[in-house]
Amino acid sequence: MSRRPVNPSRRLGDGGSIPFVASIQSKSQNSPLISIALVIVGAILLIGYFYSSSGGASIDIKDASKLEGGSSCTLEVLQALPVLKKTYGDSMHKVLHVGPDTCTVVSSLLAEEDSEAWGIEPYELDDAGAKCKSLVRKGIVRVADIKFPLPYRAKSFSLVIVSDALDYLSPKYLNKTLPELVRVSSDSVVIFSGYPGQQRVRGEQLAKFGRPAKLRSSSWWIRFFVQTSLEENEIAGKKFQQASAKKAYAPACQVFHLKSFS
Repeated sequence: MSRRPVNPSRRLGDGGSIPFVASIQSKSQNSPLISIALVIVGAILLIGYFYSSSGGASIDIKDASKLEGGSSCTLEVLQALPVLKKTYGDSMHKVLHVGPDTCTVVSSLLAEEDSEAWGIEPYELDDAGAKCKSLVRKGIVRVADIKFPLPYRAKSFSLVIVSDALDYLSPKYLNKTLPELVRVSSDSVVIFSGYPGQQRVRGEQLAKFGRPAKLRSSSWWIRFFVQTSLEENEIAGKKFQQASAKKAYAPACQVFHLKSFS
């Protein structure tokens, strides 16, 4: 940004102080606390401005969830990983995650011993960090529109986990996308979906997601599964509930377990 030229008539006042600062200092004799408060507030604002504009500031999923005013189901996936491992055992060794912030989920899964993980990011990675870009370059994470067929063979993954993605699809596209997720799994598909009434996206993010989230009730999802001939994995669902109770974990999102195609 270009700077305005300094006005030569505005010289430093007596004592080498800038006139504006000098006026504050003169007033501060009567109220030193006000001056101290102004200096602290100004410093905080300047640090925040330069840190954010430099690109160094990063907001993790938990913080993003708070800013949106709702619960992030991708954050919920991260919190539920120990419960999912207890539920699915060896099936957690080859996982596909589908949803925004998939780089974070994939990185957490890859950090586990003997785990393979891939991810599909349904939206543009505008602010991706270096680690996420590396996963994209390696082909571990792909940016793909999930309204179209997935770029994987049938039963490519033992487990498919999807979060914060299906809530933005109309039933027209859900009819195609959900069977595709089931197609590429060999064991189960786990869906993390928001509860009705939760705020899922801020107004300025609508351009990215394309539409506001349509948060559906559990009864709506169950009817949809029946209509599309998708079968719930009741055994996995019970195991998930039992493991959640043992770990005192209460999901902030709805969690559904679907069987893979036989």
